[in-house]
Amino acid sequence: MGIGIAQVAATSGCEVFLYDANAAQTEKSVLNLQKTLDKLVGKEKISLEKSEEIFKRIKACSNLSDLKDCDLVIEAIIENKEIKTGVFKKLEDIVSEDCVIGSNTSSISITSLSAELTKPERFIGIHFFNPAPLMPLVEVIPGLLTDKNLPRQIYDLMGEWGKIPVIAKDVPGFIVNRIARPFYGEALRIVEENIATPEQVDDAVKTLGNFKMGPFELMDLIGIDINFSVTKTVYQDYFYDPKYKPSLLQQRMSEAKFLGRKTGKGFYDYSEGAEKPFPEKDEELYETIFQRIISMLINEAVEAKRLGIASDEDLELAIQKGVNYPKGLLAWGKEIGFDKISETLQNLYEEYQEERYRQSPLLKKM
Repeated sequence: MGIGIAQVAATSGCEVFLYDANAAQTEKSVLNLQKTLDKLVGKEKISLEKSEEIFKRIKACSNLSDLKDCDLVIEAIIENKEIKTGVFKKLEDIVSEDCVIGSNTSSISITSLSAELTKPERFIGIHFFNPAPLMPLVEVIPGLLTDKNLPRQIYDLMGEWGKIPVIAKDVPGFIVNRIARPFYGEALRIVEENIATPEQVDDAVKTLGNFKMGPFELMDLIGIDINFSVTKTVYQDYFYDPKYKPSLLQQRMSEAKFLGRKTGKGFYDYSEGAEKPFPEKDEELYETIFQRIISMLINEAVEAKRLGIASDEDLELAIQKGVNYPKGLLAWGKEIGFDKISETLQNLYEEYQEERYRQSPLLKKM
């Protein structure tokens, strides 16, 4: 993620300093960047001259102190609050008072990360999506202590970098990782209860919803451990709200190191010669699967609207540009009918008697 953000900034003409506590990781990232740029040249996406310009703008650093003249520092390290804040404290002693410090965290509170800094007003969330050079969305997240003018400045900068920025409230998961949780959570619930197989769930949402990838394919791509970690963080930070309860199946997959593509096995087998199982198609089952998942997603988007987590426009943009959903969820709800969404959720609530299926108070008013 770090080298991806560096590539985006350098492509836009910025001078970039790249630092990792592990010098070998920095070297590996730079080599990977050269390979990426070579591929872009080979595909005629950029010229050789442009490739060389981008590469020359990125300078590998051996010490954190090499960042002393930076105007903006973006952290993209492991999702651990203590490790992140430790780095930010060191940075404050190195950079100028005007330097903006940003975090690429996907789920940790921006306010909590900034609270221990001497100048928390210059701290802000700048959340890119992976891979950063390809995914257009950037969530800009001010904390309670962030200077009120900083979000717009970062918003404009991300626009200059060729990104589609949205401004989100500092809530667990921000926009995308909050609203998208049911895409994975409800799919996992359906498989855990032996209602359908992973390949049937994936096929159902792709066939009926025109999603580019199903939830199990996407979890394998993201990394099951990473997806599980984000779910746990959102669940804990919402004081264990049942809506965001993690999956035991996902935990067992993580424990077994079945993490998806990166380990060669997840919900699907990626070893050489392995064939992807063909789903047993069932029209009625597919409709049930799709209605459960889309209803949960739309309800979550409506609740985000009610709570003012972002503007309607940004809520729709974030879902389409951050996770490639074929439509904005508010528009999708209007198309299906909010009354039908409400009925589906009410039926699920009566069947399971779980708060997981409670409706947003706004849903019946839409």
